[in-house]
Amino acid sequence: MPEGDTVWQAARRLHGALAGKVLTRSDLRVPQFATADLTGRTILDVTPRGKHLLTRIEGDLTLHSHLRMDGSWKVFEPGRRWSGGPAHQIRAILGTADRTAVGYRLPVLELLRTTDEERAVGHLGPDLLGPDWDPDKALQNLFRDPDRALGEALLDQRNLAGIGNVYKSELCFLLGVTPWLPVGALPSGLAAQLPDLAKKLLEFNRDRPARITTGRSDQHLYVYGRAPRPCLRCGTPIRVADQGDGSRERPTYWCPHCQAGPTPPPGGRRAVHQHRTTN
Repeated sequence: MPEGDTVWQAARRLHGALAGKVLTRSDLRVPQFATADLTGRTILDVTPRGKHLLTRIEGDLTLHSHLRMDGSWKVFEPGRRWSGGPAHQIRAILGTADRTAVGYRLPVLELLRTTDEERAVGHLGPDLLGPDWDPDKALQNLFRDPDRALGEALLDQRNLAGIGNVYKSELCFLLGVTPWLPVGALPSGLAAQLPDLAKKLLEFNRDRPARITTGRSDQHLYVYGRAPRPCLRCGTPIRVADQGDGSRERPTYWCPHCQAGPTPPPGGRRAVHQHRTTN
């Protein structure tokens, strides 16, 4: 699933292509809005909100989309062949005189009043890359359920908006705790660092084509996607397991030496405690 920095990049790309221009073509290929005609209206802006995209259109209209696992928006110049997937996967077309934005495999696509945007995104916590960012509020939200596993709490967009599986794993590694550690067991010093560290990671990567959390050009990530290769710090093989109730694919990576806290047993989801201190 695209994370906050990826969605921020998509919004910037769409805004640059469409904002301030009049729609000469509109085609929303979802039953509820298939008859909506937006031609003749001006695109005002495209704004990211966590993992959501809000395309605001003249006349108090907002096209709300969410990419989830497979969705994408592609921008094409006139005469260029569309290349985001087969035609039957197209869910939205927004065209101007010199650009066409095509939305592929969008699982969420709805047209609503701009004044009603809170219906779509009002549940979200502070946005790590948004003007509403509030580190104290984000930390307060995370600690509302102190028994919840830290990794699950970080993925809950109601707490803070923009973190996905990659940043969850990388953030927990940088804090030196496993994603299965209960939020309430997080030492106060680490808890105080968490919001600013999360924001720093996303801000550092929002303008980059390749996500980097290590500061290294030869190895971009500490743990995510690296099992069973050796940890960059200690050499211990990185491990991977699913986290959550199994309703969604949540691959979670960690170093069993560098990160303290509960871990899932081999072949199981239930966390077990690991009696070890952080280096």
